[in-house]
Amino acid sequence: DMGTQSPHQDKELSVKEEKLAEIEINISQMEHEQPEEVEEEEEDEEALPHSEFLDIFQEGLARLVQDPLLCDLPIQVTLEEVNSQVALEYGQAMTVRVCKADGEVMPIVVVQNATVLDLKKAIQRFMELKQQREGGVKHVSWRYVWRTFHLVFQGQKLDDDKIKLKDYGIRNRDEVTFMKRLRKK
Repeated sequence: DMGTQSPHQDKELSVKEEKLAEIEINISQMEHEQPEEVEEEEEDEEALPHSEFLDIFQEGLARLVQDPLLCDLPIQVTLEEVNSQVALEYGQAMTVRVCKADGEVMPIVVVQNATVLDLKKAIQRFMELKQQREGGVKHVSWRYVWRTFHLVFQGQKLDDDKIKLKDYGIRNRDEVTFMKRLRKK
């Protein structure tokens, strides 16, 4: 039967889930770590300054995401990105491939019952993270973007923010296109 996974694939999947969980725990601990707490402990000669602790953590994270099972994650992965990958592994999320006019395809992860608004917000987060990592445009007026462009799936405009993507027929790995709105005369 082609639908079942081999024991090797099952093992690989559970290993990936374990590694994702490990990264998730490390990132959430980092996010809750307060610099003030570190300063209080600095009287202890072994305590590291917060910046050094962050550097060590980032190095460890970079090593973890170089693992062949996790190589689809960015080096400075965020907790949200790890959670998205975990949701994908469990089938609780899907990837919508959003195509821009310049040919770039953005893999946007949303929950299975996401609405058009959820997709728009996920696109915004994806673009903001990308800009932080690559530099470039610092601020994008998303109100302007959504007034100027709409999302289109198989010729159908996704013009109602409240409608679920699956009600438009959008499934995992489907392509949605950014299209310029026609000016009303």
